[in-house]
Amino acid sequence: MNTELSGKVALVTGGAGGIGAVISHQLAAAGARVVVTYRDNRARAEALIAALPGSGHRVSSASVLDSPALGALAAEIASAYGRLDILVNNAGVTRVVPHADLDGLDDETFDRILSTNVRGTFACVRAFRSLLAANHGVVVNISSIAGNTAVGSSIAYCASKAAIDNMTRSLARALAPAIRVLSVAPGWVEGEYASRADPAYLQAQIDRSPLGRIARPDDVAQAVLAACTLLGFTTGAIIPVDGGRPLG
Repeated sequence: MNTELSGKVALVTGGAGGIGAVISHQLAAAGARVVVTYRDNRARAEALIAALPGSGHRVSSASVLDSPALGALAAEIASAYGRLDILVNNAGVTRVVPHADLDGLDDETFDRILSTNVRGTFACVRAFRSLLAANHGVVVNISSIAGNTAVGSSIAYCASKAAIDNMTRSLARALAPAIRVLSVAPGWVEGEYASRADPAYLQAQIDRSPLGRIARPDDVAQAVLAACTLLGFTTGAIIPVDGGRPLG
């Protein structure tokens, strides 16, 4: 087993989902003890924890929209492990609304996307800042190239990812040198969401990609692992995982 993260503790929000689960596996395989949060599916989160390599992993139902719960989780992690080295802000939501359908993007949907994706990311950094700073930790925010291209599931989603990238830079400045902060920004990723896309549209994206395919969850997870292990002198960066799609 890879031991690059041996002795370290990682928290992956929304870790029971497709990309989050693969990130959790990569971190655990590198030797980290992994804490996974989930929103609704406890059984799925517990099954993931049971399947991770290594030991000392745990699951929590703390929502990124519940700051007191995040504070309680920080205390729980401090008590159980005495440290936190890695925070992966993976939890996020979206809803497909064509960009021209302004009425379809109602206030409730807009607020839910922005609150979860942006405020939730900030709330997690705020809650775990002290633990991370004590060990020169790293925050990896899962963003999207939609934050730059403005092409995505909805205008609100694109705006939320642009905000995450901007916040990554602000936090990198504010929290240095104790904490590094980076974004990993995938394009299309194989999985449940991509499987619901129009096949002709998805093939067109593949055809325009210099590397001839969309990302796999492993591609995203490997970028997260690299941010935590290999890019020790990098902060405030937005790391694309898109096969060069914007070049097509």
